[in-house]
Parts: sequence; structure tokens; C-alpha cells
Amino acid sequence: MISKTKKLINSFKYAFSGIVSSFKTERNMKIHVLIMILVIIAGIVFKISALDWIILTIMIALVISAELFNTTVETVVDMITKERNEKAKLAKDIAAGAVLVLAIGSVIVGLIIFIPKILEFFK
Repeated sequence: MISKTKKLINSFKYAFSGIVSSFKTERNMKIHVLIMILVIIAGIVFKISALDWIILTIMIALVISAELFNTTVETVVDMITKERNEKAKLAKDIAAGAVLVLAIGSVIVGLIIFIPKILEFFK
């Protein structure tokens, strides 16, 4: 039983280590985390509904997760080849594109949630 508990604790430790490592090494992860903090502050300031918090939490989790997957793809591709390779470039570009699509979608969701709140605030 102790061995299973230790394995579980280690899996969480390794997962957090991966998140921290990504934050330390990836510029885009820092940007995503900064935007996440700003969105959370805006949600508190504008007193958004529970449903809005749920939606924003899902969007934040999706974008951060996508960035982690993108970092994984880039790292694995870099491990496989150091030379210029069109398929390696394609894999990295597609992974980055997936993050961009999700980030744009998240911005649209954020605008749908916050624009009415901002307009109401300035009435």
C-alpha cells in the first residue's frame, strides 16, 4: 500500500515538475500564465457568474494543456533530429497551430463573457 501511495505522490511530483519546467523554459507558457492571471483578476473585478467561471476555467485548462503538449512535441522532435527536416518542422508547426487555434477561441470566449461586463461597468 505504501508503495502505491509513493508512486501516486511521485506521479504528481513529476507532473508539477513538468509544468514548472515548461513555465521556466517556454516564453509562450509565460504569456499564457500571465493572461490567465489577468483573466482571473478581471473575473473577480467584474464579479462574473459561476457558469462564466466554469467556462473560463475550462478554457484556461485547455490552453495551458495544449501548450504543454506543444512543448512535448517540440522536445521529442528535437530529441529525434537536430538537422533541418521538413517533417520535423511540420510536426512542430502543426502543434503550435493547435495552440494558436485554441488560444484564439479562448480570446473569443473571453470577449463574449467580458465585453458585456465592461460595457455595463462604464454605463
